[in-house]
Amino acid sequence: MRRRADITIDGRTAFVSGAASGIGRAVAQRLSAHGCPVAIVDHNEDGLEQTAQSLAGPVLARAFDVRDRLAQMAFAAEVAEWAPAPLGMVFNNAGVATSQSVAAAAVEDDEWVWSINFEGVVNGVRAYLPILLAQDSGVIVNTSSVFGLLGMPNHSAYCASKFAVRGFTESLRHELTGTGVRAITVHPGGVKTNIVRHGRMHADPRGLGRSREEIATDFESRVRTTPERAAEIIHRGVDSGKARILVGPDAYLFDALTRVAPTNYFRILTQIPPFRGMVAEPGRPAGLDGS
Repeated sequence: MRRRADITIDGRTAFVSGAASGIGRAVAQRLSAHGCPVAIVDHNEDGLEQTAQSLAGPVLARAFDVRDRLAQMAFAAEVAEWAPAPLGMVFNNAGVATSQSVAAAAVEDDEWVWSINFEGVVNGVRAYLPILLAQDSGVIVNTSSVFGLLGMPNHSAYCASKFAVRGFTESLRHELTGTGVRAITVHPGGVKTNIVRHGRMHADPRGLGRSREEIATDFESRVRTTPERAAEIIHRGVDSGKARILVGPDAYLFDALTRVAPTNYFRILTQIPPFRGMVAEPGRPAGLDGS
């Protein structure tokens, strides 16, 4: 018999941010196919509408920036009023990336990453946590990254934001002990999303003089995990009661390396053939991940 904190999310209302594409869209589609009414948000209105039209069941869509705390709170109230079923899953997934060194960083790009990747998650948690606590059930799922497990050169802002999501969510998980609400961290590895195409970079992070299109194409040719596969892993992980979900074989590799070589994992990565083109050698910039 399931404890209240382990009740399946299927058939219950779900909230998904960053739903205009990538993992967010795939999770919304999967949950909708499993009987969940879905409330979705993204700043990309056109992409959000395409996601809404692709869903099989009830959907409530609003275009706004997750950095807007008041918009998050207002939409949470709207979701609570609209929801055809109790709220089951809150998926704070919206995220962006930048690639630049600390020494040469454009500060506004770093702040853009921090505010969306971390503050957007915090805003989402604070908006929906009171609803979940009042009903004493449900799951908060926050997207970190494999770059929330290890640090990579030229990704200090992105790593900082994803480490912050990890720490915030793990602290919240302990705070929720004894309630019917759970908090889960998701760590995707390379996933075929638009994060590279939409990221901010002022030069090729590997120093090869490639255009943004060439960088994105190269990234997409190397990663193997699709958004649909990521959504399946996340859905099954949430439903099985996991506290942390690793997405993709590279996520398991990175996790293992940080355990066995906590200060030397980067040097080891540069010696593994599949990652030589994505992970730079010492002294050269590194490429973006795709979480």
